[in-house]
Amino acid sequence: MLRPSMPEIIGQNGDAYSFVVAVAKRAREISDAMEESPEAFDEKPVRVAIDEFADGRCGFEIEHKDRDPEL
Repeated sequence: MLRPSMPEIIGQNGDAYSFVVAVAKRAREISDAMEESPEAFDEKPVRVAIDEFADGRCGFEIEHKDRDPEL
């Protein structure tokens, strides 16, 4: 995939902060897996994570902890 922009991945109503946090968490998981693997990897963990979100292999939910559920 050719470097998708964040708005293309999250859509117009998406939450950029939640997306960045989700990518960072997924990149950490990928990085940990890369350290345990004897294989050499060409791409960086963040790039792999962004590609997974762009392809729809990963997703994220926006949590509103301080929001009143009746609104």
